[in-house]
Amino acid sequence: MNLKPETLARIDEVIPHYATKRSATLPLLHLIQEDVGWISKEAIEWVAAKLELQPINVYEVVTFYPMFRQKPIGRRHIKVCRTLSCALMGGYKTCETFEKEFDTKRGEVSADGEVTVEFVECLASCGTAPVVMIDDELHENVDSAKAKHLCGQIKAEAAQRKT
Repeated sequence: MNLKPETLARIDEVIPHYATKRSATLPLLHLIQEDVGWISKEAIEWVAAKLELQPINVYEVVTFYPMFRQKPIGRRHIKVCRTLSCALMGGYKTCETFEKEFDTKRGEVSADGEVTVEFVECLASCGTAPVVMIDDELHENVDSAKAKHLCGQIKAEAAQRKT
C-alpha cells in the first residue's frame, strides 16, 4: 500500500478512538480513498490486517456503501444529480453533454484519464436543478450550454498542466 505519510499518521490517530478496532473500518476506508482515489483489493487486505480482521469483513463494507469506488476514476470527478428535480429540469441531457464532450460513458475514465462522469443521488440543491458537482465544487442550473462551458474550463486546465 502506497499511502502518503500524513494519511498513515491520520490512520494511526483514528484507530485508538474506537473501543473495538473493527469500528475504525469506515474511517480508514474514507482516508484511503481520499488519498488514493479508490479502494483496491490491496487496500482491503491492508485495512483487514491493520484492524485484525478477515479481508471479507472489509470487503463487505466496501461493497455495501456506494461512496466507495472499487476502480480508479479520472483526475476530475463530475457528478451529475439524477433525482427527480434534476431529472425534470434536464439532468439527463446535462449528463449526456459531459459524456459527449469528453467522449466517455458514465462510470468510465475518459481516454486521456482526465474525467469520470457519474450519475449520483441527490446533491441537495433541488431548487437550482440540474446540479453538478465537479470534485468538491457544486454548480447550479447546469443546462447543456453551461455544461459545455464547464467542459471547456476543465479542458483548458488540463492543457495548461501539460505545458
